[in-house]
Amino acid sequence: MANLVNLEQVSKSFGVKPLLERVSLGVQENERIGVVGLNGGGKTTMLEVLAGIEEPDSGRVSRVGGLRMAVVTQRGVLPPGSTVGDVVLAPLGVAEHEWAGDARIRSVLDGIGITGLGLDAPVEQLSGGERRRTALAAALVRDLDLLVLDEPTNHLDVEGVQWLAEHLRGRRSSLVVVTHDRWFLDTVATRTWEVVGGRVETYEGGYGDWIFARAERARQADAAEDRRRNLARKELAWLRRGPPARTSKPRYRIEAAEALIADVPPPRDSVALASFARTRLGRVVVELEDATLTTPDGRVLVEDLTWRLAPGERVGLVGVNGSGKTTLLRTLAGELDPAAGRRIEGQTVRIGWLRQELDDLPVDMRVLEAVQDVAERIQLGDKEISAGQLAERLGFTPARQRTPVGDLSGGERRRLQLTRVLMSEPNVLLLDEPTNDLDIDTLQQLEDLLDSWAGTLVVISHDRYLVERICDSTWALFGDGRLTNLPGGIEEYLRRRAQLADAVDAGSGRSAGASAPAASASAAASASASSVKGSADERAARKELSRLERSLVKLDDREKALHAALAEAATDPVRVQTLGAELDTVVAEKNAVEERWMELADELG
Repeated sequence: MANLVNLEQVSKSFGVKPLLERVSLGVQENERIGVVGLNGGGKTTMLEVLAGIEEPDSGRVSRVGGLRMAVVTQRGVLPPGSTVGDVVLAPLGVAEHEWAGDARIRSVLDGIGITGLGLDAPVEQLSGGERRRTALAAALVRDLDLLVLDEPTNHLDVEGVQWLAEHLRGRRSSLVVVTHDRWFLDTVATRTWEVVGGRVETYEGGYGDWIFARAERARQADAAEDRRRNLARKELAWLRRGPPARTSKPRYRIEAAEALIADVPPPRDSVALASFARTRLGRVVVELEDATLTTPDGRVLVEDLTWRLAPGERVGLVGVNGSGKTTLLRTLAGELDPAAGRRIEGQTVRIGWLRQELDDLPVDMRVLEAVQDVAERIQLGDKEISAGQLAERLGFTPARQRTPVGDLSGGERRRLQLTRVLMSEPNVLLLDEPTNDLDIDTLQQLEDLLDSWAGTLVVISHDRYLVERICDSTWALFGDGRLTNLPGGIEEYLRRRAQLADAVDAGSGRSAGASAPAASASAAASASASSVKGSADERAARKELSRLERSLVKLDDREKALHAALAEAATDPVRVQTLGAELDTVVAEKNAVEERWMELADELG
C-alpha cells in the first residue's frame, strides 16, 4: 500500500516545551489511525503538522501528489455570512436535485443532525456544537483520500457516535482521528498512535489492544511506572469482564497480560458501597412525583413522570438531542421547578452537580487554592485524601497545582471542575457530559474515583464505556414525553432507535428533507408500552417491582449464606438436615418472587 503522508524526523515546540521530538511515521492507504495521549501532550499539534496547518520546526513532511484531504479541528471556524447549506453542500458543486438523490449525502446529513438544523440556517446563529457538526458534515459528504479529525465525537449523542463509527468504517478513505471516546476508538481504529513525551508510540489495533500492549510494556518497565501500571491493570480487568466482542484478540503476549490482572479485585464492592451510602443518605434521596418538564417556550419534554432515586443507585441517562436530558438533571438538582407535579428531596441530601459549562471556576485563584477553597480533605470510600492528592489523581502535578486557573486549558478546567465537585463531598452526584475535554488517562482516573464513591449517581454521557462501567441501570428519553428503563443498556437503546427509524421510513416514506429526530420522536410516541407512566396502577406496580427486587437480593444473600453453612456443617448430620430444609424454603420463596417479578416486568414492558 502507498503512503499518503510521511513525517521524517519532525520536531515541534511551543515556547520551551517540545511537543514532538524527531518523530517519523506515515499514513498508508485504507488505514484508520486513532491518536491518544494526555491533554497538552501534543496530539493536536501532531495532527496539524501532519495536515499542513502548522509547519514543523525541523524535519520534513511529504504528501503524495493530488492528495484529497479534509481536516476538521476543534476550532469550528466557518465562513462568515454563509448558511449551513453553503458550508456543507456548495463545495460539491452539484444542483439540489443531484445531492438530494444521493443516498450517501442524505445519510450524512441525517446521521450528523444537519437535517434538524436546517440548510438555510445562518452559521452565526449556530452554537459551538452545531458549528462542529456542520464542519464535520462538510468533510464527510466529500470523496477523499484522507480524513483528519480532532475529537469528532464531542457534541454527538450516543446514536450519533455509533453512526459516525459505522460511516468511517464503510469509507474507502484513510483516517487519522484524535479521540478520547474508547468505544469509538475500539470500533474504528486499525492502528493506535500514543503521543507521549515528545514521541509517538505505535500499536496495532484499537483501544483494547492498546491497553493490553501498554500494560505489557509497563510490566517490563522500571518500578517508577507503578502508578500507571496499576491503572492499566484495573482497566484491563474491567475489559476482560465485559462482553467478549468488546476487544479484538490482542497481538501481544496475552499470557503476560493475564498474569498482570490475575489478582485484581472487582472494580467496586457494591454491597459495601450501598451500605456506606445508606449511612449517609436517608430512605428518601430525590423523588419526582407526577412531574411534567417543559422548555421555556412551553414544549413538553417529559410528562407525568414519577421517579424515585434510591440510596447508592447509579443511573446512566441517554437520549436524542433536545429530548430533555439536561432539563431532567436540572430538575433533579433543584435548579428548575417542574411545570406540574412536585420534587421531593431527602433531609440528608448533598448534591454535587457537574455542568457542561465551565463558568463556575474562580479564575483569580491558583489550582490548589481553588480546590482547598471547597475543602482541605475528603473521605473517599474508606480512605481520607487531601485536596492536593485528589488534584494529582485527576492530572494536576504538584507543579501544575500552582498554575492560575485563568491560564488552564479547556481540558484542565474540566478536571478542576470535577475535583471541586468531588471535594464538596456530595452524596448525590449529577454529571452532565463529564467526559468532554478529558483524555483517556484522566477518564480512567475518574472511573477509578467513582468506583469507590458511595452515593447516588446520575450521569448523562455519550461515552459508552463510562456509562457501562460506572452505572448499574440505563434510562432513556426517546422524545416521546416518557422516561424508559432499558434493561439491555445502550445496546437496547440503539436497537430501539433503529427500529423506530425503520418504522417511520416504512410508514411514511420519509424524504431527504424530513427531520429525523422529529420523525423518530413521533414514532416513539406510539411505542410507550415500556415507558414510565403516571397512572396510580402503574406506580403501584412499580413500587411492588422495587420491593420484589429488594427481596430477591436478600433471598439471594440468604441462599449463599446457607450454602456456606452447609459446607461448614458437613460432619454434623442433624445440622445439615436443618440447614437443608431452610435452604429448600428459601429457594422456593425465591422462585415465587422471581415468577411474580417476571409477571410485573412483562406488564410494564
